Amino acid sequence: MKLSLGPLQYFWLRERTLAFYRAAADWPVDIIYLGETVCSKRRELSTRDWIVLAGELAASGKQVVLSSLALIEAESELGVLRRLVDHGGCWIEANDLSAVQLCRERRLPFVAGPTLNVYNHRALAMLMDDGLRRWVPGVEQGYSLLRELRDAMQAEGRPMPELEVIAFGRLPLAFSARCFTARALDVGKDQCDFRCIDYPDGMPLATREGRPFLRINGIQIQGEEVTDLGPELPALRELGVDVLRLYPQAAGMAEMVAHFHLARRSPVAPPRIGARNGYWHGEPGMHMTGLA
Repeated sequence: MKLSLGPLQYFWLRERTLAFYRAAADWPVDIIYLGETVCSKRRELSTRDWIVLAGELAASGKQVVLSSLALIEAESELGVLRRLVDHGGCWIEANDLSAVQLCRERRLPFVAGPTLNVYNHRALAMLMDDGLRRWVPGVEQGYSLLRELRDAMQAEGRPMPELEVIAFGRLPLAFSARCFTARALDVGKDQCDFRCIDYPDGMPLATREGRPFLRINGIQIQGEEVTDLGPELPALRELGVDVLRLYPQAAGMAEMVAHFHLARRSPVAPPRIGARNGYWHGEPGMHMTGLA
């Protein structure tokens, strides 16, 4: 079972971002995803910077995947996507069907990201014909749904692609053309002054009663809890999961990678460090407590 470092969901300063990934070159992760998936206005690193960083990490022995935006709204954003695809040195994480189309035209292998909304085996098989090699299911697709899809693929004699499951991090729940951070700070989206850089783990959003509820991250809404599928490793192995995705957090990421590295080599499931993921158990997503 491999470990991947998912794409950075937050907006960090350039120096912090580069330092994070250069440290990650020495971590026991097999795959590193690079690039902006949330907001095209986040330009602390240019497209060229991401490509150069990809070369550095590949030289350290990592498989590098260049991730695309989840919501493409402008021709300029398509232009950035074309540059990533035309680079040709890495797989692409397609988080939008525009990326699937470009990879298909160029006959490039790609990863189907969690925002592609693949819910049945026929859609998965069609994408495999287009070049899909690895699939990251959506956050709400738990064990039972994935097992049913796997069984349906096997019944039709189709092999499953590599299966990558989000095992640690705040879950990306929704995207919108409207910037939630700008709205929360009462500024226009086009006059946001990149204020989300002040929230390296997203902006906390509480209920009227003061209960922690969600995280605002630009045009993205995340769950509040940092979920942890470590204790579910036996079920993940039984399901045939190939890759555990760990989403970057502002602090303690090296320690979390080390924790999962030890866990994947142990026959015993590790204790839960983060929250329980209700989706994985076929329950409402809000059922995310720290209890096993």
